[in-house]
Amino acid sequence: MTAARPGLEPSIRRFLEHPQGGPTVLRIVLGTQLRKLREARGVSVKAAAEAIRGSHAKISRLELGRVGCKERDVADLLTLYNVTDESERQDFLALARRATEPGWWHQYSDILPGWFETHLGLEEAASVIRTYENQFVPGLLQTEGYARAVTYLGHPRAAASEIERRVRLRMTRQELLHRPGAPRLWAVLDEASLRRPLGGNAVMREQIEHLIEMSQRPNIVLQVAPFSIGGVSAAGGPITILRFLEPDLPDIVYLEQLTSALYLDKQEDLDNYLAVMDRLCAEADQPSSTVPFLEKILAELS
Repeated sequence: MTAARPGLEPSIRRFLEHPQGGPTVLRIVLGTQLRKLREARGVSVKAAAEAIRGSHAKISRLELGRVGCKERDVADLLTLYNVTDESERQDFLALARRATEPGWWHQYSDILPGWFETHLGLEEAASVIRTYENQFVPGLLQTEGYARAVTYLGHPRAAASEIERRVRLRMTRQELLHRPGAPRLWAVLDEASLRRPLGGNAVMREQIEHLIEMSQRPNIVLQVAPFSIGGVSAAGGPITILRFLEPDLPDIVYLEQLTSALYLDKQEDLDNYLAVMDRLCAEADQPSSTVPFLEKILAELS
């Protein structure tokens, strides 16, 4: 039996007993634990790659949680790392199996780009989601009518059936805000996104009413960045920062682009974007001013 390794087995056990976040998060946890084992044993990446008949890049992707891992490969790595306790080995193998199971979004794989699938998995496991949007209402807060207008804008050549599937995906995604243990959502809405009449006045009225309703939920904080403050700290574009309770999951900055996205988890990047988000929240109107602001816009739409 190997000596106890604080911080390894407990994390695996927690995710087996209380799985959250789907395969994306499970892959990250599995990869992180395998990296900790490798480093604790002083095994090089090259030696680990040889043990599973793979490459340096394969081990890197595995340890970062970018790919799933075959049970045979996990078993070979555990042997290399001198993990002989059968119960511990079985926990790792069980996590490897679960990490390859499809998430709920798999049914939308025909319209879901891989780079966004990762975001859905992380979003499912987040304890806090901080986001700023400069052009649209954030996807987690969109009504069906507004989401449909946004989807038509982004996919003008798509068939009506595809548009509806994309809208349904977005509505299903929002369910995480209403479940037990829902994440805390802190969103800063740019005034431009609230005044841009996507879908027409009726759609916008429904959307503003929905924001007022959502702002009353205990796990949601909304702020407005009004035109009156001039430029904002996050002028470069939308930002989302995801925070997790699980110590094996670092904070992640998500930067969505037109056809791709960036996921940043280096401490320097995190510090920079957290500072930007903090300044933005300080510049924006206080949360207590959000409902009166929204009600004013709603009156103008009547």
